[in-house]
Amino acid sequence: MAGDQAQLVDAYCHGILPGDLGLGAFEAQLPGTAAPHTTLFDSPTGFAVRRWCPPLLGLEPHCAPARYLARRRELGAYEAARLLLRGTGIDAYLVDTGEPGDLTPPKELGAAGAARAYEIVRLEPLAQQVADTSGTVDGFLANLAEAVHGAALSAVGFSAVGFHGAGPEGPDGGEPGPPGAGQVRYAAAEWLARRPVGARPTDPVLLHHLLWNAVATGLPLSLRLPADGAGPRAAEGFLRATSGLGTDVVLLPGEPHEGAAADLAAALPHVYVGLGGDPAPVLGRTPFGKVLYAGGAAALPELYVTGARRFRAALDRLVERRVDAGDWSSADGHRVAALVGAANARRVYRLAEGRPDPRRSDSHADR
Repeated sequence: MAGDQAQLVDAYCHGILPGDLGLGAFEAQLPGTAAPHTTLFDSPTGFAVRRWCPPLLGLEPHCAPARYLARRRELGAYEAARLLLRGTGIDAYLVDTGEPGDLTPPKELGAAGAARAYEIVRLEPLAQQVADTSGTVDGFLANLAEAVHGAALSAVGFSAVGFHGAGPEGPDGGEPGPPGAGQVRYAAAEWLARRPVGARPTDPVLLHHLLWNAVATGLPLSLRLPADGAGPRAAEGFLRATSGLGTDVVLLPGEPHEGAAADLAAALPHVYVGLGGDPAPVLGRTPFGKVLYAGGAAALPELYVTGARRFRAALDRLVERRVDAGDWSSADGHRVAALVGAANARRVYRLAEGRPDPRRSDSHADR
């Protein structure tokens, strides 16, 4: 019911690799690890790429990987990316620019996809860049505050790759609050004294300091919580402490933590869940205005295609099942699909409505 024409806003993604790729380089960007003498094209993602991407480049579905990549090289990297991204139905990209590697910036991703593109600034590399150019602890802390404030003037949000503990307790043992100035200064001095150039912070005190600096800007904060790391429950104290401060928090949980993230979103008005897989389990546990599409794709435009297809198909199945059972009206089904696919992200990140004119070279950068 959501349909191929339904708009999506991708609330968390990354840039793509700009050049042509051979078979090995392409396969290295697919998720998972292949067994010896096997290929990642024989995987769920590999099959999805072979099903949905060849028709966008003028080939038959399920064509051989070598034939597909030959067509990709024939078109050239940019033209192939343009055709693939414009076949996703994604209307806006929220691009985390903190991934290492030569990935395209938001402006180029938006131009290729004929979509608006906005930057989400990752906090850890921002601190790394400041540390690389700061000579003293006091200079680092002052420059870091200025860098966060400056980034907030052009970005639509901040992100962090994980959550490390509950942070310092608040007054009388209450919810965790920002670390004290002395704690932050000590942690910064220790880190600056031993870090190699280019290293990102890992000290929990510094990471909490970064998070609270981001909260002070009022922009939404995305917390990526990997499947094999600390789940949303580890962040619960921080989430409760930030309630009512004006900053929305979007949890990006690994699959094992989706239920816990949904429960926190249901309990706390400023907490949301962003996910790229089947939304049905989360939508069964939290209000429909709390769930965002967040594909998380990086490097290959094909992953945007397969992610959007997978999410739409799962959302369609959920809506159709509920409507057919009489649990939802058809109008309610369409409304849920619109909320989860785009409207929630537009509201949380305060995005402009409408698709840019692809004939305008600067249209993707409109705010």
